[in-house]
Amino acid sequence: MLKSSVLKQKLSSIDGQDYGAYQTLIGTYDFNLFTLIIQQIPKDPFAPPHTGIYRIQVQRHVDRIINLELNSKIQKTAFTDFLARCFFNAGQKISKGIRGTGYSGIITIDQPGQAILERSSVVVTDEVIEVRCFLGLPADGRKIISEIAEEMLLSELPKIVDKSLLKENIDHEALHNHLAAAEDAEYLRNKLDSLELIAFIANNSILPRESGVSDKPTSDKNVVPFVSPDSLVKEIEIPHAGFIKGMAIPRGVTLITGGGYHGKSTLLKALETGIYNHIPGDGREQCVTAAQAVKIRAYDGRCVTKTDISPFIKNLPFGKNTTSFSTENASGSTSQAANIIEAIEVRANVLLMDEDTCATNFMIRDVKMQKLVNKADEPITAFIDKVKQLYLEKNISTVLVLGGVGDYFDVSDLVVQMINYRPFDVTAKARRISTAFPAKREVEDKSYPFHVRDRIPISESIVPHNEYGKLRIYAKEVHRLHFGSQDIDLTDLEQLMELSQTKALGYALAHSKKYMNDKSTLLEIIDRVIKDIDEHGIDVISDRISGHFAEFRGLELALALNRFRGFDVIQKNTNVI
Repeated sequence: MLKSSVLKQKLSSIDGQDYGAYQTLIGTYDFNLFTLIIQQIPKDPFAPPHTGIYRIQVQRHVDRIINLELNSKIQKTAFTDFLARCFFNAGQKISKGIRGTGYSGIITIDQPGQAILERSSVVVTDEVIEVRCFLGLPADGRKIISEIAEEMLLSELPKIVDKSLLKENIDHEALHNHLAAAEDAEYLRNKLDSLELIAFIANNSILPRESGVSDKPTSDKNVVPFVSPDSLVKEIEIPHAGFIKGMAIPRGVTLITGGGYHGKSTLLKALETGIYNHIPGDGREQCVTAAQAVKIRAYDGRCVTKTDISPFIKNLPFGKNTTSFSTENASGSTSQAANIIEAIEVRANVLLMDEDTCATNFMIRDVKMQKLVNKADEPITAFIDKVKQLYLEKNISTVLVLGGVGDYFDVSDLVVQMINYRPFDVTAKARRISTAFPAKREVEDKSYPFHVRDRIPISESIVPHNEYGKLRIYAKEVHRLHFGSQDIDLTDLEQLMELSQTKALGYALAHSKKYMNDKSTLLEIIDRVIKDIDEHGIDVISDRISGHFAEFRGLELALALNRFRGFDVIQKNTNVI
């Protein structure tokens, strides 16, 4: 291990040289309080952050270093998540930002969002806390600027480490609250099944967000806190907050209805993100949804691979097979049907839908259309005729935001109306309306069984290398993954929250190939990947150390795989799920 003074000498010797001379800095340096491992330096100042590997290690036994006894996975996740936020915030305050070409002058870490997630940017072992950050070593064009590099490495970086890892600089109350919020939410979510619930929204939660592109809570002083209708209130005791009250959503078919701009989609969004534990101050800390809940929508143009969509669509013109349906350009209805089947294939047990992003002809055929177009000429069986069957036969619940189709009253177990962001239980009223105005439409295809066929992925169809044989996996946007020689469009995976999750998904897709043996089903493969991560940490998905991964669900991994053009499977004809 080299002294930090050696790093200073090296920087002085390469001042003004070509950017490639920075490679001479690779090594391990002793800064007394911490160790800096410069493992990989980009060869270009414009190279993206993930191409550099800079690791800071502190010994946990050192008295000045923040340390906790971590007794569970959720505690460890919350602790490392908190430290990642401390390091990011310290970097924002202490680093002077861009100073030169490209990323020159930046000291940062992957920015955490509103969810408390396992991250590879901060790793805790029995001995050390390791922070993996990005340093944009400075240049003017391709000319090294040693003076700024010295300021970054020998002055700014030690200050950031002190600010984010020293016990004396940590807000211990904030750390306690961070861990408590994660443990309470995890406990709540784990209680849902025994209470026969699919979600719980605590009273006084703040559901509205800052904007349509921000997941931060609104700062509007007129925001309406969430308060449950009396008929749906449930009181639950959780480890840190004690007894809390809120709206309990039971299993079955739930409609969220009401006029426009009254909070229907805001409530659904809270349910979508309720699969995550939220940071203190988010407003949704005690809003939880079943871990296997999935947002379903239509998405024209996506590919579908050998998926049995016949419970919803069959008897297509020209005899096109829908028990093993494939297309490179799905319509709205076929994409939505495929999305549902693909999600159920990997154990989704709650479907979340908003009519605004659903295909109208998939959701309902009203009586007038039934009179005009005979069922024999209509391949689609509308979701309204399958939603109850899904629950009764498969125990799969549905929450549907709906403002314009009252026929769904007939198949719902619970109807919640949003009025000025306040929920009201109008189930009894909806049933009286159904009785007074009986539906004239006919239930279609009620005898067709609801099944999902196992599929066996073919390893050779998953190619993470480009046309030159080089591994190419990266993401610059949350909903677009570059994998091999193509982009995977993840727009309809609306529960992805952070870029780090998308980056991790890419490497997990490549990692999943090791379990593709022409025998294992998609579900078995996904389970093995998630087991690897649970047992060995998220680093297991890549041979190369990265600070740019965040945890994801097996559901998103399977759904991303289904959106890879060229993905191929063997569909099993037996053992339907």
